[in-house]
This record gives sequence, C-alpha cells and structure tokens, in this order.
Amino acid sequence: MKSRTSGTAWRHANIGRLLNNAVRRFEGRVLELMSERGHDETRIAHVSLTRNLDVEGTRLTELARRASISKQAMGELVDQCAELGLVDRIADPTDRRARIVMFTPAGRKWLDAFRDAVDIAEREMRTELGKPAMDAILKGLAVYGERFDTLEDAD
Repeated sequence: MKSRTSGTAWRHANIGRLLNNAVRRFEGRVLELMSERGHDETRIAHVSLTRNLDVEGTRLTELARRASISKQAMGELVDQCAELGLVDRIADPTDRRARIVMFTPAGRKWLDAFRDAVDIAEREMRTELGKPAMDAILKGLAVYGERFDTLEDAD
C-alpha cells in the first residue's frame, strides 16, 4: 500500500499551492489592468507595501511586520514607491525620531486606480467561477484569515 505522502502529486494539489496559484493569477491581472490605465511602473512588490499601508500612514517597522519582511527590505520598497511619487516619509507627531510612511496625493490616486483594478479582476473571477463559488470563496477566506488582517481602516 502506497503512503499518502509518496510521489509528488500532493505538491500540485495542496491548498497552499492552489491558493498561491490563484493569488499569482489574480495579482497578475490587477497589474495588467494597472498598466492599461497608465500605471505600468507598478510591480507586485509595490503592492506588498501599499496593501499594508494604512490610509492615515504607518510606521516602517509596522509595514515590515505586516508584510513579513525585514525592515531593510521594506525600506527599499518605500524608497522605490517614494521615487515613483506614491508615498512620502513624515515625522511621527508622537515620536519625532520615528517616521511615518503616508500616501502622497498621487499615491491616493494610484490607490483609487488599484481599487478599480481589483474590482474588475474580482468581477472577472466571479464571472468565471460563478456567484455561488465566488461567494463561498470570499466567505471562507474571510473567516480563515480574519485574525491576520492587519489594516486599521475597515472601509
């Protein structure tokens, strides 16, 4: 009798792999839509920063924690996004030694375009999978990942 773990088929059919494949496809489509709308500078790494950045601003150390990357790596992403004009660093009013990363006005427009691209990609996914499957996926993933949601704004 073969062990359940023998062979390599499990590597292609486990939930982590399937979720990762779906995320890669979804994010690829979002980036494609962003590019079509004039934001061809956007890379998936930039999304990692902006996905974790509160609209009111967030400290770099918190951004790194949320993205599960080092402060140095997040600092590089912040530098890249600052060069693109999407974010800026300002002094933290509660601790002048600390800096807060905030969206610039151009970054807020980028965020609006990103929201629109996500909406389109979600509609396309809903069309392909059907409403019942999409509703079940959204509900299940929301419940499963609830305690990992790091954004402070709920709208």
